[in-house]
Amino acid sequence: MKLQGRVAIITGAGGFLGRGMALRLAENGSRVMVNDVNMKTALETVKLVTSQGGDAVAHGANVTKAEEVQDMVGQVMDKWGKVDILVNNAGDIRDAMLANMSEEDWDFVINLNLKGSFLCARAVVPQMIERGYGKIVNIASMSYKGNAGQSNYSSAKAGLVGFTRALGLELARHRINVNCIAPGLIETPRTGTLDERTRERIIRLTPMRCMGEVNDIANAVLFFASDESKFITRQVIHVSGGMEGF
Repeated sequence: MKLQGRVAIITGAGGFLGRGMALRLAENGSRVMVNDVNMKTALETVKLVTSQGGDAVAHGANVTKAEEVQDMVGQVMDKWGKVDILVNNAGDIRDAMLANMSEEDWDFVINLNLKGSFLCARAVVPQMIERGYGKIVNIASMSYKGNAGQSNYSSAKAGLVGFTRALGLELARHRINVNCIAPGLIETPRTGTLDERTRERIIRLTPMRCMGEVNDIANAVLFFASDESKFITRQVIHVSGGMEGF
């Protein structure tokens, strides 16, 4: 098992992508802190992990709040004594063309997608440095290349790519790997709400002419979280079927 004895925090793990990551990491031996502000879905993920023989707990920290993030990390340290893996997956969208975008919608998306990743990384990095080991995986989006109606989300995800490259450089001497995954169109209940015209347009823009699956993202996370990627840092993998932008 690639992650035997490791401890992971996965933010937004009550959602479908994060749940897939939690299940895949647990299947490979990692103990998992399932974070989601929606504790109902977080506990559902924990139940799925434990029903398959894994070890998981839940925490409802709002990752945009430093004190709640510290409380979550403290709970992991008290229970398991370390954090080996951080997956910054929590995120959401509030789409609008710029002229119609409220300041609240801008702040919400930037804070959740970008600031939350900063706060979580800042909370776990000191003990990673002390131990000379750590894996940080940031979940961006192909929207980081720019997408109409998503100036807030594209900015946040582009910022996450920059954060990956800067933090990876900063932490490389401590043997801490920092990498990023940019998903394309993935089949989830949310993409199921797309109107047929939009769905077909995005599939046409994907060279493989299909949507990805949750496990495609989970497998990439597993690779970056494992020691199979020990000499890889500051990289962005497009899990997008060849898509290079919307």
